[in-house]
Amino acid sequence: MFLEPLLTGITLGGMYALVAMGLTLQYGVARIMNLSYGEILVAAAFGVFWLFTAAGLNPLLGLAVVVPAALVISWLIYRILLLPLVRRAKTRDALEVDSILATFGLLFVVQGVMLVIFGGAYYSYSFLAIPVNVFGVTIAANRLLALAFAAVIGLGLYLGLTRTRAGTALRAVAVDPVSAQLVAIDVRSAAAIAFALGGGLVASGGVLVSMFLTFNANIGVVFTMKALIVVIMGGVGNMLGALVAGLILGLTETFVATWIDPGLTLAATYTIFLIILLVRPQGLFGRSGR
Repeated sequence: MFLEPLLTGITLGGMYALVAMGLTLQYGVARIMNLSYGEILVAAAFGVFWLFTAAGLNPLLGLAVVVPAALVISWLIYRILLLPLVRRAKTRDALEVDSILATFGLLFVVQGVMLVIFGGAYYSYSFLAIPVNVFGVTIAANRLLALAFAAVIGLGLYLGLTRTRAGTALRAVAVDPVSAQLVAIDVRSAAAIAFALGGGLVASGGVLVSMFLTFNANIGVVFTMKALIVVIMGGVGNMLGALVAGLILGLTETFVATWIDPGLTLAATYTIFLIILLVRPQGLFGRSGR
């Protein structure tokens, strides 16, 4: 009885971690608190749903269509909507406030478009919903496959940020954009790339989540809030922190739903969040301000 919720919790936590990594990248580098983040996830889920039901395209192959589209759209959002805010903001704090207001409005635009196209009904599709025996526990194959792809994507992101010159440049901008400019790093281009990568990551999360969860046009804000909780719990800008916090969140929700009451999962999530804020305001892996 322990192993089944453990595997389910790890799968859910892996999804949370993958989604939160994108938001960490957007906020850490571009300093954009993107409140429309969850809507991109839901739009990606609807995109792969349409590709699967209308064109018969395998959702995993749909990643090759949806993720590049999300990268381009996110880059355009940054260049058209957010870059003017970057240019006029006198401080990073001012940019944060402006970006919150702008992306809050964008949230309703994207949500409204999805409601017009798909309505408010819940959608799902059957893909590899077959039982697989793992250590004596039965779990759906689509969940295991989603977890495997999330792990590969997350590892690829980590290696890209730590083992390449472009990744080092992004991390330098996240640490100190002024010093980054002194070593010939184009901070605005780096911010645009980070924002686009964040959009690609959340889109990949949307594709993977759609394989085993139902979704509708109104649930984007739920994923945004979960991603924000994971980012703050793990430490703003810390990828390892996002991974650990995502797993903690997924395991907590699953164990509470299995052993106590499904109605208490949200309460348990916020309880852990508040405890971490009280004990370590900078997050599990964040650095204390001096």
